[in-house]
Amino acid sequence: MSRLTRRTFMVATSATLLPVAPLMAQEAIVKDGVRNNISSFEAQDWRDHFDSLGVASIVCDTRSRALHYWNADASDYRIYPTSVPLTDELTKRGYTKVVRKRVGPDWTPTPSMIERNPELKYMPPGPGNPLGTHAMYLSWPAYLIHGTHDTRKIGRRSSDGCIGLYNEKIAELFEITPIGTQVRII
Repeated sequence: MSRLTRRTFMVATSATLLPVAPLMAQEAIVKDGVRNNISSFEAQDWRDHFDSLGVASIVCDTRSRALHYWNADASDYRIYPTSVPLTDELTKRGYTKVVRKRVGPDWTPTPSMIERNPELKYMPPGPGNPLGTHAMYLSWPAYLIHGTHDTRKIGRRSSDGCIGLYNEKIAELFEITPIGTQVRII
């Protein structure tokens, strides 16, 4: 009598799914006429948001929790997973731009953050800093695109208004994003 172990079950199950995996990946790219990447982020077209690309363009999609980046000639299009604001009340939508960038940002909680949590205090750059390793400041006061040391936040409603990325992804985006990049948060 053959005994079915967990390992045997896992090997047999995964072997039966292997031929289906390429088909599933193809299905994820175009589904119901909408082009998606393998993470199911909806691809965006910059023309739906801006008249021109300017020096570069960013769309932060709070529904799909993705940031879309295009360089000045649209030859470089990237999608990054993000964290988004906890509530709709904290979510500012509309057009803004990158006005300043900083490696190793320090963090000062806003008055509304302190009102919600009086224990919050200024934090210098470092591992406990909620802005992670890099920050791009928007023309709206106190709104940023920044990294995070807490990777559990990415893909979730977890911020007080900012758009957060994994530290390695914000470092990549930081390098290719010029000051003056137009930003739309939807």
